[in-house]
Amino acid sequence: MNIFMMLEMAADAMGDRVAVVSGDASLTYGELLVAARGAAALAQASGALRLAFLDINGLAAPVALFGAALAGIPYVPINYRLTAPEIAALLERVSPALLICESGEAPAGISRITPADFLARAQAGGGEDLVAPDEDRGIAVELFTSGTTGVPKAAILRHDNLLAYILGSVEFMGADEGDAAIVTVPPYHIAGISAVLSSVYAGRRMVQLPNFEPGAWLDLARRHGISNAFLVPTMLQRIVEHLDAGDGAAALPALRALAYGGGKMPLAVIERAMALFPDVDFTNAYGLTETSSTICLLDPAAHRAAVASDDPAVRRRLGSVGRALPAIELVIRDEDGRPVSPGEAGLVFVRGDQVAGEYHGLGSQTDAQGWFPTRDRGWVDEEGYLFLDGRADDVIVRGGENISPGEIEDVLGGHPAVAECAVVAMPDAEWGEGVAAAVVIAVGAEVSVEELQALVRGRLRSSRVPQAIRFVEALPYNETGKLLRRVIREEFAA
Repeated sequence: MNIFMMLEMAADAMGDRVAVVSGDASLTYGELLVAARGAAALAQASGALRLAFLDINGLAAPVALFGAALAGIPYVPINYRLTAPEIAALLERVSPALLICESGEAPAGISRITPADFLARAQAGGGEDLVAPDEDRGIAVELFTSGTTGVPKAAILRHDNLLAYILGSVEFMGADEGDAAIVTVPPYHIAGISAVLSSVYAGRRMVQLPNFEPGAWLDLARRHGISNAFLVPTMLQRIVEHLDAGDGAAALPALRALAYGGGKMPLAVIERAMALFPDVDFTNAYGLTETSSTICLLDPAAHRAAVASDDPAVRRRLGSVGRALPAIELVIRDEDGRPVSPGEAGLVFVRGDQVAGEYHGLGSQTDAQGWFPTRDRGWVDEEGYLFLDGRADDVIVRGGENISPGEIEDVLGGHPAVAECAVVAMPDAEWGEGVAAAVVIAVGAEVSVEELQALVRGRLRSSRVPQAIRFVEALPYNETGKLLRRVIREEFAA
């Protein structure tokens, strides 16, 4: 199958319904179909083997995604926040391509067109006779990973992977005509791809916010009667802080569902958000680029049960990422590849039809049984709730002992004076690596290094006590909410 099928179904069933809004401009599902066909014809005429997109959210993004699908070439959104040399390096890797971008030099093999020109030519029509390719294992999207630990890899997402996720988790035309989703994640993030696909299949209006700012987000949500939203943890934290500072009213009467993911959510933030929006259903969505988006969900019922419970085992589930989707199998393995028991930490492996686990030039990373190593560490409780301990590369090796940053962060984060914290490895002449922590203190609170060290010493083994704690104004995150531990490690190493 081909993801273009979803747009055809939507346009046939609800062609007059508004599909996407960006500023004062909009497209109905029928108009989006016409533009996607025009974009496919334009891409084919250019002779490009990829359709690359280097711009903020706008009408051109969904047109390009579906246009590439119809043309039978991969859609390649590129991070516009990278430096010019980094962008140039990625463009060389996708040549020959038709590049949608506002300005800048393009390397050999890249034909450039502005978003406005691309959109105008696409809307002019064409491609009416084109039929979406339905070849086995066709590539829909090539998505560069964030590159936080090295050179970005090009993850390959095939039509079958993306369709398996959408068809298994979204009901066709399941949205009411008045439903609207605010799109704040950038187009080069897997959440941006899945936001378009899931909204189109459900028939939900997409309202784009190109640049996130909490006040603007709240204003847009009120003005368009937003019913559904997805935010990375740092975005939700900024909205909560904005409201607590008295800079806006929390009332969003149309908002029914708010999903978050892409990073670790501080417990204080989600608890405060649930108090500010008591009638909203909160969902924690855990997924990866390589898994075509979400593989685990902490659903609204689990959120409310955790907040209301006096049972520590149930209450701590608010810090989990929930349970695997029905179509996903999940297992925790030790360093030797053996499955471990509930409560025991290890490496997270998943498999299912939506799991791609493949990179351009590197091939499939799944084993013979289809299991993909997420490179995340974690554990599951007796009921199957997954708790993440961080990336495998984040493990601190102190004197041959593996120490997970997550367990120490959970203890530090439980102190009322700690707003956020991150635990990393630091060089140690005796043990090889030591434990270090960067801590953000809550507004108006005070705490000493010695007090935090004593807290960890009283809850965990002495080897887990941070030998260095640094108080910082903020932790470093990238624009999609991923904590940049590398930056923190470098600061302690220096």
